[in-house]
Amino acid sequence: MAALRVYYTSVTGSREVKQRQSEVLRILDGNRLKYQLVDVSLSESLLQEMRDKVGKADAVPPQIFNGDEYCGDFEMLYEATENEEVKKFLKVAAVDRVGKNVATI
Repeated sequence: MAALRVYYTSVTGSREVKQRQSEVLRILDGNRLKYQLVDVSLSESLLQEMRDKVGKADAVPPQIFNGDEYCGDFEMLYEATENEEVKKFLKVAAVDRVGKNVATI
Protein backbone atom coordinates (compact mmCIF):
# COMPACT_ATOMS: atom_id res chain seq x y z
CA MET A 1 0.00 0.00 0.00
CA ALA A 2 1.36 3.40 -0.95
CA ALA A 3 2.02 5.91 1.79
CA LEU A 4 -0.17 8.89 2.44
CA ARG A 5 1.39 12.11 1.23
CA VAL A 6 0.48 15.57 2.51
CA TYR A 7 1.52 18.58 0.47
CA TYR A 8 2.00 21.49 2.87
CA THR A 9 4.02 24.68 3.15
CA SER A 10 6.42 25.62 5.92
CA VAL A 11 6.30 29.26 4.80
CA THR A 12 2.93 31.02 4.80
CA GLY A 13 1.52 34.30 5.97
CA SER A 14 -1.95 32.81 6.11
CA ARG A 15 -3.23 31.85 9.54
CA GLU A 16 -5.95 29.78 7.87
CA VAL A 17 -3.43 27.66 5.92
CA LYS A 18 -1.38 27.09 9.09
CA GLN A 19 -4.45 26.04 11.07
CA ARG A 20 -5.69 23.73 8.33
CA GLN A 21 -2.29 22.07 8.00
CA SER A 22 -2.09 21.54 11.76
CA GLU A 23 -5.59 20.05 11.83
CA VAL A 24 -4.82 17.65 8.95
CA LEU A 25 -1.71 16.39 10.76
CA ARG A 26 -3.65 16.13 14.04
CA ILE A 27 -6.31 13.98 12.35
CA LEU A 28 -3.72 11.73 10.71
CA ASP A 29 -1.72 11.39 13.94
CA GLY A 30 -4.92 10.76 15.91
CA ASN A 31 -5.70 7.87 13.58
CA ARG A 32 -2.09 6.64 13.87
CA LEU A 33 -1.60 6.77 10.11
CA LYS A 34 1.76 6.89 8.41
CA TYR A 35 2.31 9.83 6.09
CA GLN A 36 4.98 11.74 4.24
CA LEU A 37 5.17 15.53 4.20
CA VAL A 38 6.03 17.36 0.97
CA ASP A 39 6.96 21.01 1.54
CA VAL A 40 5.88 22.98 -1.55
CA SER A 41 7.72 26.07 -0.30
CA LEU A 42 11.03 24.38 -1.16
CA SER A 43 10.53 24.79 -4.90
CA GLU A 44 8.05 26.11 -7.42
CA SER A 45 8.14 22.71 -9.15
CA LEU A 46 6.73 20.98 -6.03
CA LEU A 47 3.90 23.52 -5.86
CA GLN A 48 3.19 23.01 -9.55
CA GLU A 49 3.33 19.21 -9.10
CA MET A 50 0.71 19.46 -6.34
CA ARG A 51 -1.54 21.67 -8.46
CA ASP A 52 -1.18 19.40 -11.50
CA LYS A 53 -2.10 16.33 -9.44
CA VAL A 54 -5.09 18.11 -7.87
CA GLY A 55 -6.20 19.44 -11.24
CA LYS A 56 -6.64 23.02 -10.03
CA ALA A 57 -4.22 25.81 -10.93
CA ASP A 58 -5.09 27.69 -7.73
CA ALA A 59 -4.96 24.77 -5.26
CA VAL A 60 -3.33 25.62 -1.93
CA PRO A 61 -1.91 23.36 0.78
CA PRO A 62 -2.75 21.16 2.50
CA GLN A 63 -3.63 18.57 -0.15
CA ILE A 64 -3.73 14.85 0.64
CA PHE A 65 -2.81 11.90 -1.59
CA ASN A 66 -2.58 8.15 -1.18
CA GLY A 67 0.34 7.36 -3.45
CA ASP A 68 -0.50 9.19 -6.67
CA GLU A 69 -4.26 9.06 -6.01
CA TYR A 70 -5.78 12.35 -4.90
CA CYS A 71 -7.85 12.07 -1.72
CA GLY A 72 -8.78 15.70 -1.15
CA ASP A 73 -8.10 18.87 0.78
CA PHE A 74 -8.67 20.01 4.37
CA GLU A 75 -12.40 20.59 4.01
CA MET A 76 -12.96 17.16 2.49
CA LEU A 77 -10.92 15.47 5.25
CA TYR A 78 -12.77 17.44 7.91
CA GLU A 79 -16.11 16.31 6.48
CA ALA A 80 -14.91 12.69 6.40
CA THR A 81 -13.83 13.04 10.04
CA GLU A 82 -17.25 14.36 11.04
CA ASN A 83 -18.86 11.40 9.24
CA GLU A 84 -16.38 8.94 10.80
CA GLU A 85 -15.14 7.94 7.34
CA VAL A 86 -11.48 8.99 7.55
CA LYS A 87 -10.03 5.67 6.42
CA LYS A 88 -12.50 5.39 3.56
CA PHE A 89 -11.67 8.97 2.49
CA LEU A 90 -7.92 8.28 2.64
CA LYS A 91 -8.34 4.90 0.92
CA VAL A 92 -6.48 3.04 3.68
CA ALA A 93 -7.15 -0.27 5.38
CA ALA A 94 -6.93 -0.95 9.11
CA VAL A 95 -3.58 -2.71 8.61
CA ASP A 96 -2.02 0.65 7.67
CA ARG A 97 -2.45 1.91 11.25
CA VAL A 98 1.14 1.24 12.28
CA GLY A 99 2.34 4.59 13.50
CA LYS A 100 3.58 7.95 12.37
CA ASN A 101 6.34 8.15 9.79
CA VAL A 102 7.06 11.74 8.88
CA ALA A 103 9.57 12.73 6.24
CA THR A 104 10.12 15.96 4.36
CA ILE A 105 10.96 15.86 0.68
